[in-house]
Amino acid sequence: MPDMPSWSRVNAPELPELPVFAHAAVAGDHIYVSGMLGVRDDFSGVVDGGIGPETTQAFRHVERILRACDAGIADIVKVGVFMPDLAEWEAMNAAYLEVFGTSTPARIAVGCSSLLFGARAEFDCVAYRG
Repeated sequence: MPDMPSWSRVNAPELPELPVFAHAAVAGDHIYVSGMLGVRDDFSGVVDGGIGPETTQAFRHVERILRACDAGIADIVKVGVFMPDLAEWEAMNAAYLEVFGTSTPARIAVGCSSLLFGARAEFDCVAYRG
C-alpha cells in the first residue's frame, strides 16, 4: 500500500467532482489548482460568447476552488494560460484584467494545438495562503 501523500486533495462542493484529478492539491500553504476551462457549471461544454466569457467563467471556477481551500483570487501568485489561437490574445487579456485588475500575478502563456470541448483557453494556477 502506498504511503499517504503529504498533500491534500480538494474538490469544490459547487463543481462536479472528476475521478481522474482533484480540483486542487494543497501542500502546506501552497494551492495548486488544476487546469480550468470556461465550461458551464455542470462541465457539459464551454460557455457561449468566445474567449472573453470563457476566461471569466474559468476564473469563476478557480474562485470556487480557492474558496474551498480557504483562499481567494488575491492569493494567486502564478497563472498558466494555454491557448490554441494566440490571435485571441487581446480579448483574453481584457477579460483576465477584469479578474485581476492591476494586481496581476506572474504568468506564462503557451500556444497549443487544441483543448477539450474546443475551448479557447485553459488556466491553471498556484496560490499561496501564507
